[in-house]
Amino acid sequence: METRYTHSPEDIRHYSTEELRREFLVEKIFTPGEVQLTYTHNDRMIFGGVTPTDQPLSIELSTELGVTYFLERRELGVINIGGPGAIQIEGVTESMKKQDGYYIGKETKDIQFTSEDPKNPAKFYCVSVPAHHKYPNVKISIDSITPMETGESGTLNKRKIYQYVHPNVCESCQLQMGYTVLEPGSSWNTMPCHTHERRMETYLYFDMKPETRVFHFMGKPDETKHLVIGNEQGAISPSWSIHTGVATSDYTFIWAMCGENITYDDMDMVPMSELK
Repeated sequence: METRYTHSPEDIRHYSTEELRREFLVEKIFTPGEVQLTYTHNDRMIFGGVTPTDQPLSIELSTELGVTYFLERRELGVINIGGPGAIQIEGVTESMKKQDGYYIGKETKDIQFTSEDPKNPAKFYCVSVPAHHKYPNVKISIDSITPMETGESGTLNKRKIYQYVHPNVCESCQLQMGYTVLEPGSSWNTMPCHTHERRMETYLYFDMKPETRVFHFMGKPDETKHLVIGNEQGAISPSWSIHTGVATSDYTFIWAMCGENITYDDMDMVPMSELK
């Protein structure tokens, strides 16, 4: 598990491209046969990929977190973006096809991830945040989610938002997690952009062609910066930063948020005239 520390807007004002990428871009999320996680001190979110092949995998961290098992004081959200697989939770196995999700509550001890076909492994994208209460574990099938449609073709941001870990779907302490799919011909996500001082966010961009790139914008509204991101790479977005992107072709992304408010539309919109 790699650790990333927090930064103020003043810290990054004079960062080079290399420095900005080192602090806010996660270039490797999924490695076959491995668990690959990043621990950001922005609200202490842990996120990354679990990619089982011929053997089950589990997240086993104790020394780094000062606990005896991973979810002793945390909750976990999972979305599979790869081949068919399964999650076994304390002896109970649930199949997980592509786009299926799971919310796993605090104090859950035994979790194992498997793939049906090692040559087409499941890719479990996992996000964990501190939790103060144990809520029930809930499988979130993609078949049961009615997406929220938003945006317009004229502004190139028509998209469908699939809410997974969300008050409309299941209870959580502070985690929110979902899946956004851009409609053909649309390339902007979340534009006009916004910030939310009460929550930080991470993005995973995927389902992209090898030559496709996303230009992920971040920073203060009046001093924006950008990261150029490839398929299955992630970005850390502090609470003070805008987070919006445009790509050279179609793409999909998973957003995950945590902080002191779980109201999805709690955001501070940024007028286009203020962007610089």
